[in-house]
Amino acid sequence: MIPIKNSEEIDKMRVACATAAQILDDVCKAVKPGVTTYELDQLAKSLIKKSGAKSACHNYQVGSKHFPAYSCISVNEEVVHGIGSIKRVLAEGDIVSIDVSIILNGFVGDNARSVLIEPVSQDVKRLAKDAYDALLAGIDKARSGNRIGDISSAIQRYAEKCGLGVVKEFVGHGVGRSMHEEPQIPNFGTPGTGPKLKPGMTLAIEPMVNLGGPEVEYAPDGWTAITCDKMPSAHFEHTVLITEDFPEILTFNKN
Repeated sequence: MIPIKNSEEIDKMRVACATAAQILDDVCKAVKPGVTTYELDQLAKSLIKKSGAKSACHNYQVGSKHFPAYSCISVNEEVVHGIGSIKRVLAEGDIVSIDVSIILNGFVGDNARSVLIEPVSQDVKRLAKDAYDALLAGIDKARSGNRIGDISSAIQRYAEKCGLGVVKEFVGHGVGRSMHEEPQIPNFGTPGTGPKLKPGMTLAIEPMVNLGGPEVEYAPDGWTAITCDKMPSAHFEHTVLITEDFPEILTFNKN
């Protein structure tokens, strides 16, 4: 069952999402050559604690595994769920995808962004721009009366029109009291299919697209997904509220 938030819950979601957006923005500003992904994750940990929130991904359990980091930091061919490491030193030309999800006052704010360390190749610049525009194409379909498949197909059509590989192993999702609620929101699909969107739904929409093929595999750590062809990947995410009118992007940083 897809949770419908009331006005009080929506207000709490707005606060959690605004906080997550500010933390993501601050971590992204720290991305530069010579910085390790461990340092970025420790910065996220500090900012989350300072805000009075908790990391939603730290100790997140899948089977017998617990995610060890406080944010997900994925570099170049790493698609999602990268773990900060003192051995991963950022350099010019990198594309760095950072996913920050927090729990504040019982509600989750979830967002992600890919950051470029200039100078980067024109292909990587295009990858990042097209990935973000694919996210916007999906958000545009997040309207009351539409269906999940309308969001999914809009993302897929835009990304594939740009020649990008759409990752199918990972999906967007409902978000609220838990990081992962119903419904699942694939980045591929058929218009007019899936659950109908209603005001009060809050959705984390997050295309993950590759400069090469869509296939992914896992790194030895069991968490980090990487492209099979080792081509770069990009990841953008916003938490969105379905309203009676236009979708409201809750993780849009107004500062």
